[in-house]
Amino acid sequence: MRSPRGLATLAGLSLAFAVPAIPAAASVPPAATPPEALAARAADQAALAGADRLAKGAGEAFVRTGVTPGGGGLYYASYRRTYHGLPVVGGDAVVVADGAGRVRGTEAAHTAPITVKTQATLKAEQAKAIARSKVSTVDTATEPELVVLAGDAPKLAYEVVVSGRTGGKPTRLHVFVDGTTGAVLDTRDDVREAGTGNSYYAGTVSIDTSGSGSSYSMTDPGRRGIACGREGGSIFTKSSNTWGNGSGTDLETACVDALYSVQTEWKMLGDWLGRTGIDGAGGGFRASVGLNDVNAYWDGSSTHFGHSQDNRRQATPMDVVGHEFGHAVFQTTPGGAGSGNENGGLNESTGDIFGALTEFYANNPVDTPDFTVGEGVNLVGQGPIRYMDNPSKVGDPNCYSSSIPNTEVHAAAGPQNHWFYLLSQGSAASPTCNNSTVTGIGIQKAGKIFYNGLLKKTSSWNHRAARKATLEAAIALFPGSCTEFNATKAAWDAVSVTAVSGEPTCSGQPPAGNDYSLTLSPTSASVQPGQTATTTVTTRITSGNAQTVQLVATGLPEGAKATFSPASIQSGGNATLTITTSATTPQGTSQVTVTGDGTDADHTAQFSLTVGTGTPPTGCGGLAEWDAAKAYVPDDVVSHNGHKWTSLWYSTGAEPGAPTSWAVWSDGGAC
Repeated sequence: MRSPRGLATLAGLSLAFAVPAIPAAASVPPAATPPEALAARAADQAALAGADRLAKGAGEAFVRTGVTPGGGGLYYASYRRTYHGLPVVGGDAVVVADGAGRVRGTEAAHTAPITVKTQATLKAEQAKAIARSKVSTVDTATEPELVVLAGDAPKLAYEVVVSGRTGGKPTRLHVFVDGTTGAVLDTRDDVREAGTGNSYYAGTVSIDTSGSGSSYSMTDPGRRGIACGREGGSIFTKSSNTWGNGSGTDLETACVDALYSVQTEWKMLGDWLGRTGIDGAGGGFRASVGLNDVNAYWDGSSTHFGHSQDNRRQATPMDVVGHEFGHAVFQTTPGGAGSGNENGGLNESTGDIFGALTEFYANNPVDTPDFTVGEGVNLVGQGPIRYMDNPSKVGDPNCYSSSIPNTEVHAAAGPQNHWFYLLSQGSAASPTCNNSTVTGIGIQKAGKIFYNGLLKKTSSWNHRAARKATLEAAIALFPGSCTEFNATKAAWDAVSVTAVSGEPTCSGQPPAGNDYSLTLSPTSASVQPGQTATTTVTTRITSGNAQTVQLVATGLPEGAKATFSPASIQSGGNATLTITTSATTPQGTSQVTVTGDGTDADHTAQFSLTVGTGTPPTGCGGLAEWDAAKAYVPDDVVSHNGHKWTSLWYSTGAEPGAPTSWAVWSDGGAC
């Protein structure tokens, strides 16, 4: 963000980017194996081997639960521990690996060696009754699940989740009941007490903080990375969960505004735009207040907020906070932060747009939504820093021109800001560069079109590329309607961003070439006569729009029947195929063909069904041959296609050596 022209020495809400250097001779992984896949495979191997802090005892295994991209080309693979198949609560671990398949670090929650029995003497219904007694008014209680509660003295326990109210407050309490004695070993509540914040800009608000009793922290318990503290110092903590005094000079109050704003922006991103977290991967970034500057900025990994020129207000109104975290969104979408004044202007405009979206989502009666930027902080005593409806009010350009690539980045935000206002609100209260009339479509639709265009961003992002991408987004988001497309196009025309070669047109009809893919998982199974086999039918849209797909199975052995649930799906959906054999179904292997009969396209996939007893064939090296119907766990060893394979994962039907099974089996070479 930027202060009005003529006050350049104040730097006003500028943006500093930290761009990592790329080694000239950096190794490039094979194109067929994405970096995330290489990182995940390396992490799985470390977990299987018990590397570094991932030590595990007999009967223990690690099961991967997710991989999250991080900064610097690193990926964070999360794991849960199991003990003879039972979940180990508190035994989780993380492996950090890079995109070249190298493990960079390991971390695991502390637990003593686990040697507990796996059969409880306490009955499940007794454990449930004990758990229910911990909540005053019970709405629901889950069926008890046997787990191992990790720690200095691991215990076999029942976990029961009890929902209701205690002391008049809602609760969703995880109760861990000793599987032998019935003692309550631990409780964990999903419902966190919301802090009360006395905001300077938004009145009294609720913010999500961590802690309980007499120890609280301005750390969001459910949004990874979101926290607020003093510039150059630690996160704010205190003995009560009431924060700030509402003063413009109080830094704790500034953090109330910052947390309230970024938590609202997080919700807006999810509810309106479908983005998970600020970084798109369920994560966020720290905010710091008390910067000794008339400024606020994003530094590539965190946000920093200063104060107004008269030092009476902190620079933390919702549109400013939303703006700075909007830079984080820009950086963590494809193409990264980019470079150059035109790209930088689009980045600054992105911050303004996310600030406006956040204000409108909040619809706070104290800080009412608008399209002015920074009016609340009144940074240098001259009112708003920018006007999205009419950027020229502070001397910024309303219209695109050939001079934009050489225009200071905050001023260069003008054309796209103006475009977004026109797309959202129309031209009734805003001038246009071509004297046209634009009819707005509302801020939520405008936000979706803008954001989905941003997902096509490259490092050479410019206004013409943004025009083409948002026009494509309008068609994709609103198929069969030209209203949104026409408004998007009219708004770009109105700010002098002219037509681009290859940009789409809108006919109001679904595009031709509707198609989809059809796959099965697993692709084979072995059963005894009278038993059933199941597989999941997955369809994905590969072009155009969704279509109705009727599912049919042919090639069944005698006496077998096939049912699909459901029998008809929209492409992009899934179904379950169940094949039921009879006692008289002959032994042998049949190739069952699953056909998707679509409105515009048909596809088939094969399922190998083996009926009969017999013993699994012996493979090379005296090892058991891989069996498509068998459930494998980590450390199982089989042979297949002349090679020895070690299981890295829990699987059924994942064929060793298949392209989709790289994370399931480790090739030990020929046997």
